[in-house]
Amino acid sequence: MADRARLAEVDRRIGAVRENIRVLTEQAAAYSGAADEERTADRIAKQDALLATLLKEREALAGKD
Repeated sequence: MADRARLAEVDRRIGAVRENIRVLTEQAAAYSGAADEERTADRIAKQDALLATLLKEREALAGKD
């Protein structure tokens, strides 16, 4: 049961990170200037890395079922 709760939490976090990436991508399209673009690109890269980590965690948890 704990694994299912953890899996649900990971799924929730994955959804939140995907939404963050979507918002950041929209913001990047609206911004102009090298500094803004670089800052947004860094934020997207961090969210992409977090998403990859969460997807691996989810895969590991789902494999326990």
